[in-house]
Amino acid sequence: MGRILMIAALVVVGFFVVGWLIGFVFSLLKWVLIAGLLALAVMGVMRLTRSGGAKSDDSPYA
Repeated sequence: MGRILMIAALVVVGFFVVGWLIGFVFSLLKWVLIAGLLALAVMGVMRLTRSGGAKSDDSPYA
């Protein structure tokens, strides 16, 4: 009887640990995606706001 209760307790604790790990991985993935979207937004704003009127010397369209 004691062994069965110990196995059941280990299974329940195992499910808690697996759930915590899955939650941690998805939370980490969410923050990586948010950081990537912010980086893309910053790159887009920098590209739009750089001096578009003045052409640089190394531009092939000068």
